[in-house]
Amino acid sequence: MKTVLIAGQTVPQTAALAPMASVADSAYRTLCVQHGACMTTGELVSAKGLCYGSRGSAELCRITDAERPMGLQLFGAEPEFIAEAVQKMLPFSPDWIDINMGCPVPKVVSQGAGSALMKTPDIAEQVLSAAVNSAAGSVPVTVKMRIGWDSASINAVEFAKRMEAAGAAAITVHGRTRMQFYAGEADWKPIAAVKAAVSVPVIGNGDVTCGADAVRMYEETGCDLVMVGRATYGNPWIFEEIAAAVRGEPFKAPPVAERLREMLRHIRMILGTSGKSEALAMREARKHALWYLRGYPGAAAFRARPSGR
Repeated sequence: MKTVLIAGQTVPQTAALAPMASVADSAYRTLCVQHGACMTTGELVSAKGLCYGSRGSAELCRITDAERPMGLQLFGAEPEFIAEAVQKMLPFSPDWIDINMGCPVPKVVSQGAGSALMKTPDIAEQVLSAAVNSAAGSVPVTVKMRIGWDSASINAVEFAKRMEAAGAAAITVHGRTRMQFYAGEADWKPIAAVKAAVSVPVIGNGDVTCGADAVRMYEETGCDLVMVGRATYGNPWIFEEIAAAVRGEPFKAPPVAERLREMLRHIRMILGTSGKSEALAMREARKHALWYLRGYPGAAAFRARPSGR
C-alpha cells in the first residue's frame, strides 16, 4: 500500500478521521484508529476559550498515544488570540495544529471564524501566519477549509494558494460551500483544482460513504489523502472497507452480533474516558448507540423512547 507524507506524518494512503465537535471525542478517535483510521484530529477548540483559561477548552487538547497521529484544531479570527492559543496547545504535544476555516455553524461564523474566513482571505492569511509563526517550527500548521461561502463565491483555489503562501503544511478541502452546511452533494472538482494549484498535500473531504467512494475521490481529485466524517457514525469499519478498496480487495461487512459487541465496547470506552458522570456519559453514548442500530428492525422505536427508559 502506498504511503504519503502529511504534516510530518508518514501514513498509509487510506483515510483519516475528520474532526467532529461533540462526536469525535477521545473514545471515538481511539476506536477509529483501531479500525484503521490513519490520522485523527481533535474536536474544535476556541482560541479565546483556551487563552481565557476555559477548563473545557483545555480538556479538548488532551491526547493519548492510542489516538496518534493526531492534530489539535483551533478556531478564531483574531491573530493575537490564535498565536497565544497555539503556544498553549504545544505542551499537549500535538502532531500538528489545524486552523478551522470551514465550520459552518452560526456560533462560529458569527465571530468571523470558521467558514466566515472564506469571505475574508486577508484576515485568514493573518490568522494562519500568526499560528505558523507562533509554532515556530515546533509542529506543522494545517488548514481545513470549504470551497467557498456560497455558490456565487467559489474561491477555493485562490484561497488555498494564499494559505500555502502563509505557511500551511497541508490543506483539507471539504467539497461544499458554507451555505450548503452538510446538505446537497459535495463538489469534488474544486478539490482537484486545489490539488493542481498548490504544492503542499491536499486532503479531500465530503461524501465519502464507502470504499468505492474513497477510490473514486482519489482518482477524480488526485488528492493525497481522503478524510471521512459522518459516514463513520456507528460504522468505524468504514476505515477497513476503504483500506480494502484501496488494495483492490473485497470487504465483508460485520454481522449484527459483531456490530452490537463493538457498540457496547464503544460505550464502555466513553464511560472510561469522558471524565463525566455516568449519567452524562451515558447520555452522550446514546446517540452513538442509535447510529450503530440504524437500519435494523426496531431501531426507530428505540430512538423514540424517552432518555433513560
